[in-house]
Amino acid sequence: MKTNKLIVALDVDNVHKARELFHRLRGTVGMFKIGFQLFTAAGPTLVREIVSSGERVFLDLKFHDIPSTVAAAGVLATRLGVSIFNLHSVGGSEMMQRTANSVAESAASEGLPRPLIIAVTVLTSADAGTLAEVGFNLDPGILVPELARLADASGMDGIVASPREIGIVRSAVQRPDFIVVTPGVRPTGSAVFDQRRVTTPRDAVMAGADYIVVGRPILDAPDPAQAAQRIVDELEVDAANSATI
Repeated sequence: MKTNKLIVALDVDNVHKARELFHRLRGTVGMFKIGFQLFTAAGPTLVREIVSSGERVFLDLKFHDIPSTVAAAGVLATRLGVSIFNLHSVGGSEMMQRTANSVAESAASEGLPRPLIIAVTVLTSADAGTLAEVGFNLDPGILVPELARLADASGMDGIVASPREIGIVRSAVQRPDFIVVTPGVRPTGSAVFDQRRVTTPRDAVMAGADYIVVGRPILDAPDPAQAAQRIVDELEVDAANSATI
């Protein structure tokens, strides 16, 4: 059975455009990411709409607040029916643990599927200079595995990390079901925009990413469905070749 690793970021500013893209891409991609921009424009209604259609949603709101607030938000995300949601690992172990526990309890008591909870490590737009500005005098290659270990110990199902850190995350956390979701992925020849630590879809998956997140190279393509299908086909060919080695 094939697993579609492509998550398309619906990073648009209105619900009409989002619906248009969703209908063009559904059945081709594995999941749809809804982040701050679209959630602010459309609210939870569009999330419910996509979930009720049988497609999956990664709710990318990067929760970061006091533990009780993030735990409550996690319960509401669970009730929305999302497949994945995230929070910031720098919120600390108590925030992550309380969210994981509250989500598990709510899902069990209400008979709901439990979403995967993943922790953001270092944003793909950040580099050592960015981290130094906010008091982290560490290179991403050192900080990311430390945050991944903290997320693992705090009950997270995985992390969000740049393609450049996948290998060191896999060495730092060797739990087989610990997932890595990788933004900052750009097909060969695509503009990197404001991303700094990027790689191609093929390289990200070969390095060990469970899911890759692609936005503008698909959304801005003349034919978004065709652009998405090219990525899916490339990844399926690589998976088939790896299986025969």
